[in-house]
Amino acid sequence: MDHGYAKYNEVAELLKVLAHPVRLCIVSRLLEMGECNVTTMHTCLNAPQSTISQHLQKLRSAGIVEYRRNGLEIYYKIKNKKISQLVSDVLQEV
Repeated sequence: MDHGYAKYNEVAELLKVLAHPVRLCIVSRLLEMGECNVTTMHTCLNAPQSTISQHLQKLRSAGIVEYRRNGLEIYYKIKNKKISQLVSDVLQEV
């Protein structure tokens, strides 16, 4: 397999993960807030916590977000700074 193609495939997979309105909104909120928990996202997004948690799992699996635990709460933030720039640029155009 061509190494260039593998790189494009990797980027395409990241874009697929971001290509959902809820996940894009989550990333946007994290860009605005820096870090927040599911309860805060639930209030902002007006979506069930279980839905948000499922989307966060996909974002974590793709290496887009990371988390830290503080007692019973889990706080999420953007892990991939390139994704931060990409989403910021895309959302400025909308």
